[in-house]
Amino acid sequence: QVQLVESGGGLVQAGGSLRLSCLASGGTFSSYAMGWFRQAPGKEREFVAAISASGGARYYEDSVKGRFTISRDNARNTLYLQMNSLKPEDTAVYYCTADQFLAVLRAGAYNYKGQGTQVTVSS
Repeated sequence: QVQLVESGGGLVQAGGSLRLSCLASGGTFSSYAMGWFRQAPGKEREFVAAISASGGARYYEDSVKGRFTISRDNARNTLYLQMNSLKPEDTAVYYCTADQFLAVLRAGAYNYKGQGTQVTVSS
């Protein structure tokens, strides 16, 4: 069983930056594809970014391309999301996710999800 704990959320002004972290335990981190999803109030959960187990492949939702960067440190069992040029529409709870299969994760059918961290961007 994989446990995921997010941190790094907070309140930031538009144009600012935040870095989210996700510490994984209970599994072999380097064997899992990892990703970030987000959910804003009254909206469906949506895909943000994903990274393959090795880190060699990365995928982004169109609205965050060029602003967000997903990365991982397999030695530290940690996933990151660097968010720059934040916009009010990025406000949401951000969830760290994991699955053995990248395609499954990207489709939203991941096996593991953290409790989430709130990101609020003020205008």
